[in-house]
Formats: sequence, structure tokens, C-alpha cells
Amino acid sequence: MCKFRLLTDSTADLPASLVEELDLQVYPMAFVLEEKAYRDYPDGRELDIHAFYESLRHGKMSSSSQINQQQMVDWVSPFLENGEDVLYLSFSSGLSGTYQSARLAQEELRERFPDRTFTVVDSLCASMGEGLLAYYAAAMRQKGCTLKETAAWLEENKLKLCHWFTVDDLHHLKRGGRVSPATAVVGTMLNIKPVLHVDDNGHLIPMEKVRGRRQSLEALVRHMKETVENPEEQMIFISHGDCPQDAEYVAGRIRETMTVRDIRIHTIGPVIGTHSGPGTVALFFLGSHR
Repeated sequence: MCKFRLLTDSTADLPASLVEELDLQVYPMAFVLEEKAYRDYPDGRELDIHAFYESLRHGKMSSSSQINQQQMVDWVSPFLENGEDVLYLSFSSGLSGTYQSARLAQEELRERFPDRTFTVVDSLCASMGEGLLAYYAAAMRQKGCTLKETAAWLEENKLKLCHWFTVDDLHHLKRGGRVSPATAVVGTMLNIKPVLHVDDNGHLIPMEKVRGRRQSLEALVRHMKETVENPEEQMIFISHGDCPQDAEYVAGRIRETMTVRDIRIHTIGPVIGTHSGPGTVALFFLGSHR
């Protein structure tokens, strides 16, 4: 029996099988595709993920929304009422207001449940970077670590959770304000692929531009080799925007160039995918720094 509940968001992009294996509670964040509202469940029960990306490929518009304070209160309250303590690992505050909503909910619930603990950790992570941090938190709980010990480890190590990714279509980054319209047009014409990461403030930052898809995938592996620590002991996560062959290529290159404990690959969910688009490939691991 777990000593505390471990919660995170569907922006962690974890497969339903792993969510069950790790005994995680995942909030299904909302997104809208062509004016129809959906919830982003790990098992994709409301919309097939391939169908979602096909819609984006055909020019359909999608948007997403953060978790608000009342939704957070409604989600967490039953656990506290049941006498359980809760550790919630949130989507990066640099990319969403969800963390702030959780802090407001935390204050409200502290008054209602003074004998219970509800701890909120800003992951400063996105996609399976957030998922990998949740994976390590679940492993600590499994080993018998307390909520306080687990939260302390997360705070101490979250800025070692490295995110490197590339996108295939610059127009999705243009919509999110990450590149200018002119850059998107010229970059597309010249087959320029940006390589980005998530910085220490949880923001999405373009780091370099390479020409061609294959070179952008190679760049992810190159950046991993530069900062990864003890890869032979690590679980590596790779997420992708409906392009499994490219994710498998990155996994193969990692295995060719270094020894790792294991690699898990999963699709980027619709909340993150709304902003990154089809063809995104992202690599996550623990390193000396981001």
C-alpha cells in the first residue's frame, strides 16, 4: 500500500500501461479540436491520437487550457477526505498557469484539511520530461521514501531533467509565438529544423538550427552525449508527434553510441501536440545540467 498519492497531469504524456504500473493519478487536461471539447486521458479514450495528428496535418485547429483552481480542488479533495496525503507534480509554470492554480488550491485545502499534507512541486518540465520525473518519484515511493523525502528529491534534481527536441513543421511553433512568421516560411523553404530545449525556468528555448530532418535527430543524440550522467543506470524517455519511426531512429542511435538501462517511447498527447505539431521528436534524460 502506498503511503501517499502521487498525482501529475496528462501533459506528462505517459502511456496508460505505465500510469497503472506506477500507480499514478493523472489529470486529463482539456483540449478543443475544431470547436469540439475533449479530455486528454492517458488511454486516449475520447480521441484516437493518430486521428488527432491527422487532423492537424489537414489544417484543423486545436487549442488547450490549463487546470483551474476549482478543478484542482475537486480532484484532490477526495484523497484528502480519505485520509491520504498527496504529492502533486505539475506541468511547467513556464508553459502553463496550472502550477499557480495548484498553489491556490493548496492554500484552500490546507484550511479544510489541516491534518493532511498536500504538496505541490513545479516540475519545470514538459511532455515525457514531466513523465520521467514522475517515474523517478514513483520509484522512490516504491522504495519506501516518504512524501517529504520524495518532494525534496524532485526539487533537488528537476533541473537535471534534460529536454531536447526538434519539430518537423515550423508553422506550429509560429502559432505559439516561438518563431516569427518570416522564420517559419523561410525555414520551411530551406528545410531548416530547429533544435530546442526547456531551460531552468521551464521555458521553451530554440538552441540551434540544422538543415534536414536526419541532422536534427542526430543533434538530439549529440546533446545527450554532452551532458548525460551514468547513462547505463538510466531510463531514457522519447516522445513523438505521430512519427514512431523517427523516435525509433533516435533510440537506435542512442544504443549504438552509449549504454543505457532502458528506453521507453510514447506518443506526445494532444495538449502538448497542439503546440508542437506532428513530426516532433523529444528526448529526455538526467544530465549534469539542462
